[in-house]
Amino acid sequence: MNKIPHFRADFTASLVVFLVAVPLCVGVAVASGVPAELGLVTGIVGGLLTGLLPGSSLQVSGPAAGLTVLVFEAVKEYGIGTLGALVLAAGVLQLAMGALKLGRWFRAISVAVVQGMLAGIGLVLITGQLYALTDAKAPGSGLANIGSLPDLVADTIGSGHALSALAIGVGTIAVLMLWPRWKRGAAVLPAPLAAVALATIAAWVLNLPVAHVKVNGLLEAIQPPGLADLSRLAGVGAIGTVLAFALIASAESLFSAAAVDRLHDGPRTDYDKELMAQGAGNAVCGVLGALPMTAVIVRSSANVHAGAKTKLSRVLHGGWILLFAAAFPAALGVVPIAALAGVLVYSGWKLIPLRDLRPLWREHRGEAVVLMVTAISIVTISMFEGVLIGLLVAVGKTAWETSHVHLEVRTPDDAEEPVQVRAVGNATFLRLPKILDQLEALPTDRDIELDISGLRHLDHACASALTNWAEQHRRSSRVAELVS
Repeated sequence: MNKIPHFRADFTASLVVFLVAVPLCVGVAVASGVPAELGLVTGIVGGLLTGLLPGSSLQVSGPAAGLTVLVFEAVKEYGIGTLGALVLAAGVLQLAMGALKLGRWFRAISVAVVQGMLAGIGLVLITGQLYALTDAKAPGSGLANIGSLPDLVADTIGSGHALSALAIGVGTIAVLMLWPRWKRGAAVLPAPLAAVALATIAAWVLNLPVAHVKVNGLLEAIQPPGLADLSRLAGVGAIGTVLAFALIASAESLFSAAAVDRLHDGPRTDYDKELMAQGAGNAVCGVLGALPMTAVIVRSSANVHAGAKTKLSRVLHGGWILLFAAAFPAALGVVPIAALAGVLVYSGWKLIPLRDLRPLWREHRGEAVVLMVTAISIVTISMFEGVLIGLLVAVGKTAWETSHVHLEVRTPDDAEEPVQVRAVGNATFLRLPKILDQLEALPTDRDIELDISGLRHLDHACASALTNWAEQHRRSSRVAELVS
């Protein structure tokens, strides 16, 4: 008897997640520069395959805004045919990492780096989709998009077509912001679906001259990678893209799992199994030539809040997407591109942790610096290099903080007795200037006894520097003794 209420709850939750997922799947695909149907294919695989596999019972997978920028760059560089090969390789890498029990290690990634990564993605996503809001084409990179914004404003003001598209996009954003405040309406329709539906109706009723989503058949959109596409994986740039896909998708999925676990009282996530589930899903998406997938916190939280109890809800949601794509593909052709751009601009804004930044700056300034450096690097350079820079800054900050050392100085009144200095902490090359400044400030006309037995760590650079300091002090006819 207990399975009946669970089935009802999961059935209802699956419909809610389906309604949230469809506009996001289509919007992410369009923003990534691929056919809209490929976003639906990834959503279907995320539900029917990844949803069945063990790992996290309630989080939902599909195409994510967090990978939009990287996918767009990959399609621009290698072509849509090679995209499947890149996603397939990333999925195999995720499977290998899960098999090697590396899933739990993703929890060791600095939260500031992840937040900075999401903030950088959000900024690049917003600057790119501002052009789509007016049915214009974005120049390309993050800096180019930002630099061309004045031209975009001037072009929009002088174009009735662009102003019509902008009205649809801005209206979509307004509905996304205001719809959740209407509790009764939000209980019936999720905000993304309501916003896109109202924008579509408005464009149709007013007969606005705006661009719409181009629709092909689901089977026609699927383009499995060929041998030539697979051979391109040997290039250095392709390897970097595969690593970026795998690492960013894995980190986002596992951080999402941790967040979802805090929303319910059910079984906790097995991180290694979840990593393998994500890898299996991405491998299949790669074979189908679709977008990469991650676990998505927007759909996952909607699933939990809708009352889902088991993984059945996410499997059913994949079935609803398949039914929709097969039976009603023409429904996508009436959706304005500006409306989907509005959804993604809003999603990009939600990726930027503005509320967390001020308290983070007050309490953990170093973490705030890591976040901002990561975000700025992603916007100004690229996704992969930006994440690497953020990780290096985080490691450097940690090394600096853990290499704390101080000298305890005791100067006896009797000039014949040596000055006693005791070093405590971790002596690394990062703190060497401070150590040497303190030692050189000691009296030069007294014998000195330096006790280094209190050091938990003494690296080679510090050991050599202390030995050299003692030798120099002895040249002044005084005694400098190192006690370890």
